This record gives sequence, structure tokens and C-alpha cells, in this order.
Amino acid sequence: MFAMKIEPCNHTHDESSVSQIAERLLSDRQIARLYELYKALGDPTRIKIISALAVSELCVHEIVQLIGVSQSAISHQLRVLRSVGLVTYRKEGRHVIYKLDDEHVQAIFDYGLEHINHQNQ
Repeated sequence: MFAMKIEPCNHTHDESSVSQIAERLLSDRQIARLYELYKALGDPTRIKIISALAVSELCVHEIVQLIGVSQSAISHQLRVLRSVGLVTYRKEGRHVIYKLDDEHVQAIFDYGLEHINHQNQ
């Protein structure tokens, strides 16, 4: 292994700028929650589920049909998405209807798509 030489930084900030940046850093709790959110988004099946729910509310059976994996796999992935607040559900009789939790989830999805589409141009 080689030793990395670190050059001193010639770029200077005044103390008030550094203090302002320090005040805006995330707390450990925020970092942990954001990590869990992005980890939940790091699975192709969960991204497919979010993509489908971005279009419409769906029951588990409809999600199974759209995604093409077993009901138990979809139920597991929905539990993960619920645990981080990305999706929510309501019961209608014997049916459970899932939807994106709120407009923030839709925005995260839309911005992600916008970003990858922008990179491909």
C-alpha cells in the first residue's frame, strides 16, 4: 500500500463561514434516518413498487401482477418501504391499498428520474 501525501489547503474561509456551515451539518439522528431512507431506495424491486405507486394507489395483488414477483416478496418490500415512511396503506374491507406516503416521496422519485435523464443527455 502507498502513503498518500496530503497537501495543505491554501483556500481559506473566515471563521464565521465555517461556523455557519457547522451549524447546518446534520445531526447523527438525521444522518441515520437519511441513511435508512436511501438504503430502502437501493433495491430494484422497491424502486419498481415506488414507480407503480407514483402512478396510482394499488392493492398488493395489483403490485404482484405489475412487478412479477411473489406476494410474500412484495409484502416484505412494502414493509421495508413503510418502515421508512415511503409508503402508507389503508384497509378497504379485506383489501389493503398502498400509496406513496406524501408529495415528498413523489418528489424524491421525480428528482431522481430527472437527474438520471439529465446525465444521459
